[in-house]
Amino acid sequence: MTLSIAFVLALLVLAIALFATERISVDIITFLLLIALVTSGVLVPQEAFEGFSNDIIIILGAIFVISGALQETGVLDLLGARILKLAGTSQNNLLLLLMSSTAGVSALMNNTTVTAMFLPPTIGVARRAKLNASRLLMPLAFASILGGTCTLIGTSTNVAVSGYIKKAGMPELGMFEITPIGLIIVVVGMAYMMLIGKRLLPEHKEASLTADYAMREYMSEIIVLPKSPLVGQTGFDSDLNVLEFRILKITREGRDLVLGPDLKIAQGDTLLVEGKADTLMKVKKIEGIEIKPEFALRDLDLQNAQTRIAEVLLTPQSDLHGRTLKDANFRQYYGLTALAIYRHGQSLREGVGDTILRAGDLLLVQGESDRIEGLRSHSGMSLLGEVKEPLYHPRKGLLTICLFGAAVLIGAVGWMPLSVAFLSAAVLTILMRCISVERAYEFVDWRLLVLIGGMTAFGTAMEKTGAASYLATLVVQWCEPFGIMAILGGFFVLTILLTQPMSNAAAALVVLPVAINAAHQLGANERTFAIAIMLAASVSFITPFEPSCILVYGPGKYRFIDFVKVGSGLTMALTVAVLLLLPHFWPLKAAAH
Repeated sequence: MTLSIAFVLALLVLAIALFATERISVDIITFLLLIALVTSGVLVPQEAFEGFSNDIIIILGAIFVISGALQETGVLDLLGARILKLAGTSQNNLLLLLMSSTAGVSALMNNTTVTAMFLPPTIGVARRAKLNASRLLMPLAFASILGGTCTLIGTSTNVAVSGYIKKAGMPELGMFEITPIGLIIVVVGMAYMMLIGKRLLPEHKEASLTADYAMREYMSEIIVLPKSPLVGQTGFDSDLNVLEFRILKITREGRDLVLGPDLKIAQGDTLLVEGKADTLMKVKKIEGIEIKPEFALRDLDLQNAQTRIAEVLLTPQSDLHGRTLKDANFRQYYGLTALAIYRHGQSLREGVGDTILRAGDLLLVQGESDRIEGLRSHSGMSLLGEVKEPLYHPRKGLLTICLFGAAVLIGAVGWMPLSVAFLSAAVLTILMRCISVERAYEFVDWRLLVLIGGMTAFGTAMEKTGAASYLATLVVQWCEPFGIMAILGGFFVLTILLTQPMSNAAAALVVLPVAINAAHQLGANERTFAIAIMLAASVSFITPFEPSCILVYGPGKYRFIDFVKVGSGLTMALTVAVLLLLPHFWPLKAAAH
């Protein structure tokens, strides 16, 4: 092993560790890797940044814009609501229709976007059918991932792999080249969930919102007595703030007042406050107030005709991702109070304003009904709970669908390069005012584009230094006695394992150069190995780290072990199916020259 190989492999291990901890954003990690590769002399700047000029970046960016236009025009909301309405209240019918329709839509769209769009109507249908949302949301996420294996544009991983194999000298993937095996993957996945998976799905009963977030321990009512220093102070800036308590509601003469920056506290007011339980007794240090005994909080204490509470899911497009509520001036900008944050089975109640938010977080918010309903127009937020009739723009919606369909058709038959076809459709959606320029930029997942561009360069570094050849030789030596299928299976399992700490696209781009090099050494079909790696990145359901799974984690009140129980069997079933069927579509042996 040379020094340059050791350096690149050390960077790979460091990158996996950083991706797993999630303490640093994936785009920043990617930039740090590129800086290290250039400053060490492994890559020249042109090689490091070549991935950002690849047409796969244009394809993905354009698809994000078109998906945003479909959301803005109400097409996706209407589609999700109508499909689930047809299913009735039978769990079997709901599962079958939900998974098949989600997979179908996800075949042509980003699976995270599809999950986010189907999530609110799915919760609404679950409540009407008197089913726990946990019985439907995990199958929803799984179906969106399965559907992504059906076409080239079904997931960013497919597009990234297509760009890489083109760079390696092979023809890029056709739009529907993987559709036959993708449909088999969907059928196998649905059959597993209908016959086995549904029996393993958890029954996490839905309690009241306040009980879900363990708020009883943190709430109290305070009566403002005459001559209290709180009299005349505003609700947003009072002595209670110094003690790390927040006022959530003021009741005056039997009327609940909407909290605002100009509303001042008066004697006789009853204040609903929240804060840390171990600091509750500090409130007694303020003269002129009285703590109301035996206080029991209910959802109705936080809601009235003008004010309500609701759950808000942060999607990967949210501008709150990577920021705190204080940094974002959440209360001032949105006019809402964030009561709690729910993340991966934990209710984060202490230091809510200082918690760095992530995609998949659930916010419990309180405020005026109009303000809460206004969150539906934000691309990075999904309002859960009661589903209202979506706002649908027929002309713009139909126009967007036609433009999207035309781009798929033109790109598939080869009349125009895929990048140009999708870019044209995206630009036309903006020119036709189906989506504004500002909103179009909001829907683009810039972190993902940076990740794919940067990890493509990392693959170049692995090839240039010989790290890919070194690892390929090791894998071949270990597995060669068992045959080519064993070697292919080894790479397949390695990719599945790497998708746990890394994103699917990053894992595929790391393993791809190694697998292609191994295929070359064996005289095997390099394209077969490349497609196997691509599919392996999309059939891993063991942990909830895939973006679609992260989105349903909070609303479904899932635990980590829930995904292990349901997803492990599904992953094994799909692994066996893909490895058995792959040689029937792409031969293992390279064609003789």
